[in-house]
Amino acid sequence: MPGRHSAATAVGALLALAVAAFAYVTTETLPIGLLLLITADLDVSPSTAGLLVTYYGLVVVAASIPLTHLTRRVPRRLLLSGVLAVFVLTSWVSAAASSYSMLLSARVVTALSQALFWSVVVPTAAGLFPPRVRGRVIAVVFAGSSLAAVLGLPVGTWLGQQAGWRSAFLALSGFGLAAMVTIVACLPTARPGGGHAARGTTPDARRYLTLMAMTILATTGTFAAYTYITPFLTEVSRFPAAATGPLLLVRGVAGIVGVAAGGALVDRNPWAAMLIPVTAQATALLGLYALAGTPVAAVGLVALSGLSFAALTTALASRVLQVAPGNADMAAAGAATAVNVGITAGAFIGSILLPGLGVRSTALVGGLLSLAAVAVVLSEPLVAASGRMSSSFIPLGLTPSLRRPSLWPDPVPGRRWPRGGRRTDSAGRSAGAPCRPQSVPRAAPGPWR
Repeated sequence: MPGRHSAATAVGALLALAVAAFAYVTTETLPIGLLLLITADLDVSPSTAGLLVTYYGLVVVAASIPLTHLTRRVPRRLLLSGVLAVFVLTSWVSAAASSYSMLLSARVVTALSQALFWSVVVPTAAGLFPPRVRGRVIAVVFAGSSLAAVLGLPVGTWLGQQAGWRSAFLALSGFGLAAMVTIVACLPTARPGGGHAARGTTPDARRYLTLMAMTILATTGTFAAYTYITPFLTEVSRFPAAATGPLLLVRGVAGIVGVAAGGALVDRNPWAAMLIPVTAQATALLGLYALAGTPVAAVGLVALSGLSFAALTTALASRVLQVAPGNADMAAAGAATAVNVGITAGAFIGSILLPGLGVRSTALVGGLLSLAAVAVVLSEPLVAASGRMSSSFIPLGLTPSLRRPSLWPDPVPGRRWPRGGRRTDSAGRSAGAPCRPQSVPRAAPGPWR
């Protein structure tokens, strides 16, 4: 793909994908900042308005894999421009909504388009450039989502307060429209399944499943604490309520640094790019539990938690494209589902901990879940080694399901396979030269290579 199009169009398409990521993540979280304005205008309770975010996340979890499978043959330019057209239209409907049910319906359709967007955006962006810079390319896309936390939600909230909550959705539709037009102009029309990013470079189902387990644990740990970070900072760290906004801004800026760090590290050492951030996350959350009463330590640990999770998700997106056992879009859809499962589970666990054990316990549980994620990452070399071991025993017949004729022909009826390796007839006489099965593909190399 890169060879047939100029570098300028590739960069333009990449930036458009980053803008689209910014628009989607901002839209997903925007009702949090506009909650009181929406409740007053549409005459609903705050808890009911909060479901605009909850249902959005659930739709993304449920729809990512099925929608990706249904659209797997659609060219990426057509698919992404269509997804963004849906985003623009539903943003207009959200801005014009005269009732809560109308707004909720628009949000559900937006969530469906987001589910598909996150499943294909990473393989599409990676396919625009050579594999050696894949991590840095993905970091540009994730920089858009990180900026949504730093700028999108605060600015959208401010705009809603100044000009009404509907104006924020109209502004986001403008971002979506600009991204759509740029994608139509710059993104190559490629056959789905083509290019180096269409499939894993070192496919390994065991490692992919290990990554998904780590993702769920790490994301659950993060959001068990982050969902309730505002009461944590005010009740445990004793910050005034007015300071929570600047503290979250510090976390967001650290997240942008984490995106850049994760993208650069994963191109050099993919395994370390997973281990270092998840270890830093566990350190940050357990440190918050132990040192939250010290304001300076709390600020540093909040920043570290933002940096580590951003670095982890960026490295994860690149790592998934390396070990994807099949179609990269489906592997990315599985990763997006795992992240959203972790977000939902983390918020739910935190809500259970809050009434009984207090808000401080959310940092402890989040840290312990992150430690479990560290253990999963550390086990990845063992998983890879067990995969190589099972492959090495295939000629001995220890993996019957793989004993197809192309790998290991079955004995001719009436003959047996002696210990010495020569075929014999039923009387035991030699019936030919030693058999030599065809070589079996070895498992993917370890993370240290």
